[in-house]
Amino acid sequence: MTTPNPMLNGNGNGNGSSNGDATSFTINGNTNGNTNGTMKINGTISSTQSNGVPAPVAKLEQELEETRLSDADSDTISNGSGKQPRPRTVRRSSSPLMPAFMVSAPGKVIVYGEHAVVYGKAAIAAAISLRSYLLVTALSKSQRTITLRFPDISLDHTWDIDALPWSVFADPKKKKFYYDLVTSLDDDLVRAMEPHIAAVGADAPIELRKIHQNAASSFLYLFLSLGSQSSPGTIYTLRSTIPIAAGLGSSASISVCLSTALLLQMRALAGPHPDQPWEESELQIERINRWAFVGEMCIHGNPSGVDNTVASGGKAVLFKREDYGKPPTVTPLRTFPELPLLLVNTRQSRSTATEVAKVGALKKAHPFVIDMLLDNIDKVSESANKLISDPNFDRDDVANLKHLGELIVINHGLLVSLGVSHPKLERIRELVDHAGIGWTKLTGAGGGGCAITLLRPEADVATIKDLEAKLDTEGFEKYETTLAGDGVGVLWPAVLQNGSDEEGGEEIDQEKFLNAVGTEGIEKLVGVGVREKRDAWKFWRP
Repeated sequence: MTTPNPMLNGNGNGNGSSNGDATSFTINGNTNGNTNGTMKINGTISSTQSNGVPAPVAKLEQELEETRLSDADSDTISNGSGKQPRPRTVRRSSSPLMPAFMVSAPGKVIVYGEHAVVYGKAAIAAAISLRSYLLVTALSKSQRTITLRFPDISLDHTWDIDALPWSVFADPKKKKFYYDLVTSLDDDLVRAMEPHIAAVGADAPIELRKIHQNAASSFLYLFLSLGSQSSPGTIYTLRSTIPIAAGLGSSASISVCLSTALLLQMRALAGPHPDQPWEESELQIERINRWAFVGEMCIHGNPSGVDNTVASGGKAVLFKREDYGKPPTVTPLRTFPELPLLLVNTRQSRSTATEVAKVGALKKAHPFVIDMLLDNIDKVSESANKLISDPNFDRDDVANLKHLGELIVINHGLLVSLGVSHPKLERIRELVDHAGIGWTKLTGAGGGGCAITLLRPEADVATIKDLEAKLDTEGFEKYETTLAGDGVGVLWPAVLQNGSDEEGGEEIDQEKFLNAVGTEGIEKLVGVGVREKRDAWKFWRP
């Protein structure tokens, strides 16, 4: 099958302005070719018209009128010579407005700087190749519903488009456009959504219902802000290979997928395509990131902006928030090397708030000692940043990889001194150290959650497999992944060369997507690829 590529035109000019709200953030970079400049996400930005190629809209089939003779008791008409059966007109179902397409965005890990970042120090976060995948299936014009399907969390809910609170979201005093900057949620808009959220997950247990309703709130706020009452009926189906509630940015990955899909549907994005100028790619990522941040606010209230920034742009970022009365600064690290990573989930539940409070209490009791530890964690992050940002940095130099690995071990030791490790995390580190395959640390708040291991280039496959078998035996969940890969990507149309007999490639439909089993099944069917990239997936690469 052949379907146009989604080189959508951003077609509006406008200004987004900030009110200085602490939930906004600053991205270092710019749109003038200087990668060390500053692009204000929380300031006024003028959107320029994109010069992408024409928007992809599937050819609409012409609606045909069909007639058939009714049976003997049908209405009749006179033709002047007697009674004849009245032809009955039947309208054929209209075609979807565009082909099914997919969007994918990565999760993230904190590589350096946990806990110190709470006290104004630097931290480095990077994308991982565990990703969320969103299949967008347009319905015919006569079907006036939107459906949100997240089978991995047992969420399946449908809304009547015409019954949604459009009048509130379309109020001139409330209306936001795709190029606007939104730094806080509007209480009136949130209240208007509440009746439409209340029924979501109504029969689920309380904790699961909260997850369902958070996801639904994020989706509906974006849909009502970016769409209109004339938006086409659509099914949004999401699968994810990112463990939930493990500190890996799963919600931000989903928010980026939803933001991108809705912006594509309204033709507010250009590309992605291989020869796209980097400035234009950066503008599209910025636009996606802004609205993904809005989705994150619906879930977390006051997010840092780091997770959605990494999920949007990929690679890695240096994050710093020195004054909680001001937005944090997020500096893209485009030269961060793409490296093999072993991610291990302890499956030990933990509370970020508890671990942060633990460090706070320790700092209060021993300020001089703890300040030194936090300063040293900051030096670890800055040392990694200095190496990666050096114009002569060689990502293939083994000495550079060793430098980054040693910093990982140092960072973990400092976090242990802060008391935020856990026996299961230490057991993982012990097993990895004994195998001698890489450098290991906890990632995130600690107290459980996940550990990451940067693999040594000389680590042999047999040793890695033996280690993974031991991890399985002890009840840990392991993922072979890649650090600092691509950000948000688009598969338009949802067709891949999977070695099937289908002409033109295998079309990814609802049934195939929903029936993919586990991480392996999802990645085999629609994965962007880790070591061997799938060419059909396209990415914005500034």
